[in-house]
Amino acid sequence: MQCQTVIPGAECTFWGKQGCVFTEGSCQTIVENCEGCDRVVTGSIGQVCSAYPAPEKKWANGICNFATHVKVEIKTDDAKINPLKASKKAAGAKKKK
Repeated sequence: MQCQTVIPGAECTFWGKQGCVFTEGSCQTIVENCEGCDRVVTGSIGQVCSAYPAPEKKWANGICNFATHVKVEIKTDDAKINPLKASKKAAGAKKKK
């Protein structure tokens, strides 16, 4: 349904027949970590997140999963695998069956 309070006309999953069904009754303003995100919009109470009504809770356990401005680095194991040993190991596993 469409929000009627903070971001009038915007689609909101927390808006129901009785109004905003979010636990605090309305979206919360963004926190400092949200600045620069593409999901930040200006509402009637200030800058709010268009994806989640409580940005502070999303950042409480680390990086927000909706953040578009944060790049997550994936660590890879730099250990090189010898292709000859790998093929011998794979061939040995086939013989044991």
